[in-house]
Amino acid sequence: MKYYQETLAVAQRILIELCRRQRSLIFWSIFPISILLINGLILTERGKISIAKAFEIAAPSTLVGAALFFSCLGGTVATVVAEREQLTLKRLFISPLSGTSYFLGIFLAHSCIATGQTILVYTVSAFLGAKIRGSVPLGILIIILSIIAYIGVGFILGTQLARRTEDVNALVATFGVPLLILGGAFLPTSLFSQRLLDIAKYNPIYHMNEALIGVWANGDSFAKIQGHFWFLSLFALVTIAMGWLSYQAMVRIERKL
Repeated sequence: MKYYQETLAVAQRILIELCRRQRSLIFWSIFPISILLINGLILTERGKISIAKAFEIAAPSTLVGAALFFSCLGGTVATVVAEREQLTLKRLFISPLSGTSYFLGIFLAHSCIATGQTILVYTVSAFLGAKIRGSVPLGILIIILSIIAYIGVGFILGTQLARRTEDVNALVATFGVPLLILGGAFLPTSLFSQRLLDIAKYNPIYHMNEALIGVWANGDSFAKIQGHFWFLSLFALVTIAMGWLSYQAMVRIERKL
């Protein structure tokens, strides 16, 4: 019960601070919608397919490849770095708040943001005629695994590589943009050469993208996307474990300073 209450308190504090910075919420809403519209229009024109089908394909790529990346990975890095820079962590460690609750609170807060973006992207897509073709629970599970993976990587980068707020953009751009392009977030993977596809198989964003497109755009069964699913499951498990260890290492350092 103690962990539950503390986790909710941390998540609530982060979300309230975000709501006070309304520009961030507006930008996190505008960004996925703009990427969705651009991707959908490109697919309609170049793929010679209907608008509805184009947005059925564009929605998963926009969600896991763009929206969740910046809100969960970039947002987690920014939160950790800002709290260290503002000495919020030191004040929290003086209180009875446990490190576990703080970790889970950040996870919960950014999961809430990701849920809002998911609803936003698919509401706009539905308005433009798109439908979810396959299993809804399986698609939600893929999104949850994507969120876990992104937040885990966010903790690793935020605790080990970023020291100042200025480092956040550089980190996200350096590690993220090539992976986003190679993962099919901005260009359909059907345009990739075989060599690029072979490289993309080691990219978790590629597996997020292909799995969700397969399930919700093409109506594929679990059997057809199980390779992507198991890769993503293993990656999410490893990254959240490494994120937790990185967070614990940062806590030990911060308490000594």
